[in-house]
Amino acid sequence: MHVLANIRVKPSENYLTGELIPFFTDFTLLFMVVSGFSLCCGYYRRVKEGAITPAAFYKKRYMRILPFFALLCLVDLAVSPSWGAACEAFANVTLCFGLLPPDVEIGVIGVGWFLGVVFLFYMLFPFFVFLLDNKRRAWLSMAVAVVFVFVSMVHFGAPGRKCMVFCAPLFIAGGLAYLYRGRLAAFGGAHKAASAAVVVAATACYFAFRAYIPAGFAAYAGELALFSLWLAYAVGSSDCVLNNRVAKYVSGISMEVYLAHMVVYRVVEKLRLEDFIGQRDALYAVVSLLTLLGAVCFAHVVKYWVVDKAMARVAR
Repeated sequence: MHVLANIRVKPSENYLTGELIPFFTDFTLLFMVVSGFSLCCGYYRRVKEGAITPAAFYKKRYMRILPFFALLCLVDLAVSPSWGAACEAFANVTLCFGLLPPDVEIGVIGVGWFLGVVFLFYMLFPFFVFLLDNKRRAWLSMAVAVVFVFVSMVHFGAPGRKCMVFCAPLFIAGGLAYLYRGRLAAFGGAHKAASAAVVVAATACYFAFRAYIPAGFAAYAGELALFSLWLAYAVGSSDCVLNNRVAKYVSGISMEVYLAHMVVYRVVEKLRLEDFIGQRDALYAVVSLLTLLGAVCFAHVVKYWVVDKAMARVAR
């Protein structure tokens, strides 16, 4: 999706390039749903029972994100040095730039805006646990959060995805999946074919009629429902589609791939492949593939060969 938005020679216009791939920008919203679920898996019970201190919780969050992200920011700053870039890099490495007004644009690792929102979610996680203290309160919190999104869109000027009010129902949806994880797993295990059929049918219907969904709150609610359904299916799934070595490997470096892929794209862009590949669709496919493979290789090397080894030495 980012390659399509930035490549100079655009591919031919069709459903894939005009409708489906641009939709991928909203996968950041899907990842918020997944983040709500995954953080609950690791910390909900411990925070609720007081089994982890704030120092331990936030230290783990910083150590998971900061080394790789800070390295990328330094690379970006070295490639395009300026006073403004230095200020933005500083904001980035605090990991608190999600507290800036939503209309602030940070060019240094521009896709990192999403990391700012997620880290703001980490800051609020103890309150999030309070909202999910029990299933009744969790559903009430979801209802209030959805109404707050509606109110913000019709009265406060649609704050957008960088605003926590906009993102809150997505994180809460992940928390609800965590609270019902046992039932979801049991249902998915007992009704594998039916679960898959429902998800495929619902997804097909969504994309078939997406063009008729009004923009604004209706579109937001549709994506919230779709992404929640996908996560519910994933929690209950035990088949090889979502449980295999490739998926597990990619999940281990997914954050790093996301953060690094635009840096890799800028390198691929300098190769000027359009001088050698005349067919527009082939050019787009090759650039996208090189960007993806380059991001995976870069993420693997830096995460496992540089960051993890450096952190292990520090720990010793």
